[in-house]
Amino acid sequence: MNPSPRFAVVGHPNKGKSSVVATLSQNDRIAIALEPGTTRDHQEYPLTVDGRTLYTLIDTPGFQRPRRVLEWLQAHSHSAADRPETVSAFVTQHQNDPQFHDECELLTPIIAGAGIIYVVDGSVPYSRAHEAEMTILRWTGRPSLALINRIGPDDHTATWQAALGQYFQIVRQFNAVTARFDQHLSLLRAFGQLQPEWEQPLERASQYLQDERQHRRDESARLITEALISMVGWQELQTTATVPDDSDRLRIESKLKDQWYAHQRQSEQSLRRSIERLYGHHRIVVDGDVLEQSDKDDLFSQASRDYWGVSRQYLATAGFGAGALGGVGIDALTLGHSFGAGALIGGLIGAAGSYFYGDRLLPKLSIGPLDGSLQQIRFGPILDPQFGYVVLGRAINHWWRVSERNHAGRDPVTLGPAEDHWLERLTSADRSRLQRLFDLARRKREPDAKTRIQATAAVGSAMSAFGDWQSSSG
Repeated sequence: MNPSPRFAVVGHPNKGKSSVVATLSQNDRIAIALEPGTTRDHQEYPLTVDGRTLYTLIDTPGFQRPRRVLEWLQAHSHSAADRPETVSAFVTQHQNDPQFHDECELLTPIIAGAGIIYVVDGSVPYSRAHEAEMTILRWTGRPSLALINRIGPDDHTATWQAALGQYFQIVRQFNAVTARFDQHLSLLRAFGQLQPEWEQPLERASQYLQDERQHRRDESARLITEALISMVGWQELQTTATVPDDSDRLRIESKLKDQWYAHQRQSEQSLRRSIERLYGHHRIVVDGDVLEQSDKDDLFSQASRDYWGVSRQYLATAGFGAGALGGVGIDALTLGHSFGAGALIGGLIGAAGSYFYGDRLLPKLSIGPLDGSLQQIRFGPILDPQFGYVVLGRAINHWWRVSERNHAGRDPVTLGPAEDHWLERLTSADRSRLQRLFDLARRKREPDAKTRIQATAAVGSAMSAFGDWQSSSG
């Protein structure tokens, strides 16, 4: 089997080479800095899926003395036929010369057989100073492609396009920080046009990446579903040998309540880290959005609710909170022995009660015999039926931004509030499956395999609905 394709990413310092490598290798651990000279030695970054290397990106230092290198090459070449050998001779003769360290480092993988990806900044004017670099690369005789990576606000793309087309087989515009997944795949196919033996490996790589992306999406849906089951049904427990009096009850309730909130925040953060790792992101910072405890009797602050994608008013009018106030109240009064009849009645009452009385649907403290003289004090599960949708919306909001995020991105992820109603895109069947999952979790009944599968599919539909809504809202 032929080795996987290798590509050396080269160019002038500080023009986005490392960003291109981070994007195409899906590796956010690559150092990206504004100061020239961040990369001093060439470094290899293979893109591996299921233990198989699809291709390798090689990050290189920038050109430092291209004119002097070209002068040496021209002085030692006798004809066009010996130019690749002349470049190899330059590297052999100067590999220990400090003044040509960077040029030798960037040329070494190329003369060893790597293809060339030449990166320029389309926001700065083209100048003839770059022609020495491009001439040196052309002398290597290796397949080459140029990327115009516009970093700043100005646009000199047209001039660059005309100049680069004279030196490189393919010229593409490619913003390394904002490029979407489909642009990544398109670029892979362009690489395949450079050399016949690369076409099939890179087509296979494209298919592997598409399959991996679907796997990540499916696994994200499963992770979100499991988090929903855990968070909606969570209880904080404490065992005591005596029945607490009123003062002890208030103290214990405050303690368990704080623990319950802390657990929910930790669970959400754990879900986020799992999804980020699933997509190969290890440095993401989410800009200040955590589940905040309300100072009032509401479950969480309005800011926390605002960031999950649907307003409480919409839940009330659209029926997503059905089975809320009436059902929970009846079940509570009958100590849970109504076998769900209360929730059914609550469903007929509708979501209006959930909205207007939602502030009263916090978890309650309950005390019951455990074993002998021991008493078990419980805080939870959550009574507010909207909580599951809060968790779902916030999780999907985060997932979508992670799944669309480029591995060259270094800015914090901002989970902005959403005012439109993306949940209305769900079918009634998906709504019912989600509601059933929440009801079971709230009653501490373990969902069976079929319910889990159906709920995971409904979460997947919600992910699609959110993505479609984001696309349509621009």
